[in-house]
Amino acid sequence: MGVMNINDYLHTLANWKQDALDSFSKKMSDQNKWFPCIPAVQGFALNHFRYGFGGKPDNDTTALQVAALLKEFSIQSKDYGSNTSLIIFLETPDEMVEDGSVDYFEELFWKLLSTISSMDEKEWVAPIPVNPESSLWEYCFHGEQYFVYCATPAHKSRKSRHFPCFMLAITPRWVLNEFNVNQTYAGKIKGRIQTRLIEYDNISPHPDLNVYGAEENLEWKQYFLRDDKSSLGSCPFYYKK
Repeated sequence: MGVMNINDYLHTLANWKQDALDSFSKKMSDQNKWFPCIPAVQGFALNHFRYGFGGKPDNDTTALQVAALLKEFSIQSKDYGSNTSLIIFLETPDEMVEDGSVDYFEELFWKLLSTISSMDEKEWVAPIPVNPESSLWEYCFHGEQYFVYCATPAHKSRKSRHFPCFMLAITPRWVLNEFNVNQTYAGKIKGRIQTRLIEYDNISPHPDLNVYGAEENLEWKQYFLRDDKSSLGSCPFYYKK
């Protein structure tokens, strides 16, 4: 099963997949506690998002599944709408949900991104640097540039990064560029997002949150935010064809 609309095959899915879609739908449409990212809420409401599923986060075959989903999405994303993202849920066993720490999921996340890159049929997007310690680096796959968001069951204080299973939200750079075309509008929305984030989480916004391309910004640090204010000293991602 490839990239799907949220209503596709809903009642034929395995229970954990139905539960994941239901949890995501509730998170994006909760009017008592709005999810902080306003463009994401809009993209969900407009049915611009597409969805996919993969195996357990620590399985070798899962990277192959995610790579196939991301390739399909890369080819078709501009047909889905201006606020599209690819939402991928990974099967997360109960013992992993109960025992998995934020550090453990962080390690799985970076291993997954690196392995997927090794399966890319296209070259890294030029002129995006391959070195994640550059302020212009961002994740690239199948000729597209992406922002990658990860949520896990282990996040407790940072509710904006909590989800019942291991989840990825992958947004094309062209979507983010379109959002920023009207800088006055984008500035107002970003201010509202900041306010919502403070209200949504049980902890202050992470100090690594920044703007892509800013000289002091490292984009990779925003992909996986820890449940406190700490962060890795260097990026574990490696690019290998």
